[in-house]
Amino acid sequence: MFSQQKNYFPFVSPFDPCVPIRIKIYETPPSLYLDFQPNNLPQFSLRKAASLGTLWTVLYSPYPSKKL
Repeated sequence: MFSQQKNYFPFVSPFDPCVPIRIKIYETPPSLYLDFQPNNLPQFSLRKAASLGTLWTVLYSPYPSKKL
């Protein structure tokens, strides 16, 4: 199974005056892992699709809150 959340570790200079960010996290879209759109994909209801921003369930990706 793949994860839509990726991370990397940027270079941290010893001479940087700012507090370093040791790990950067980002989200990738689900369409990146779908080669083509097959027939008969499951769909959300029209009302739910309008609120989520996509009609197809496999293309939905929640955006988690970054608040701690």
